[in-house]
Amino acid sequence: MPEGAHPHQDAAGLGAELATVLAGARRRAVRDGDRQADTAHLLHSLLEQDPEVRAAVGGPPRLARLLGYLVQRSIGYGLRWQGSVEDSGAIPVVPRPATGETADWSPAAAAALHRARDRARRRGRDAAGAPDLFAALVADPDSRAVEVLARAGVDARGLSARIEAGSGEFAQDTTG
Repeated sequence: MPEGAHPHQDAAGLGAELATVLAGARRRAVRDGDRQADTAHLLHSLLEQDPEVRAAVGGPPRLARLLGYLVQRSIGYGLRWQGSVEDSGAIPVVPRPATGETADWSPAAAAALHRARDRARRRGRDAAGAPDLFAALVADPDSRAVEVLARAGVDARGLSARIEAGSGEFAQDTTG
């Protein structure tokens, strides 16, 4: 998201399928009491909504570990992240607490949304979809999404390389 952009303009350039993903990530952040919706919220919502994303992270044992870790985070593990801003250095940090029924994006999540739009345009698409957002999430080695993936045994660097080497979609990891 460009500097100074309003947080509710994030749906521009994103496909309809991602509207549900973004809404789910924001609801989760507010429900969890997090200051901002971060890349782990986006990852959790993508896993809930998109079967391709679920398949890309590996077989059932790995997916179960990943979802279990995300649920643990939402019920307490994430307390070490509460009150902090996820920032991978992509854009300036302007922290504001979540209010009402929406949460602003963390700087890293906003950067991932921007990279997803850019990736979709490079692929000749008008709007970003789940593959674009997932690729953007796993491409940031300093994001919370990558930390969550690593703790669940998913090699984000390898996953990112497989996504980029593929036809723009996901290459399934069957090493689960």
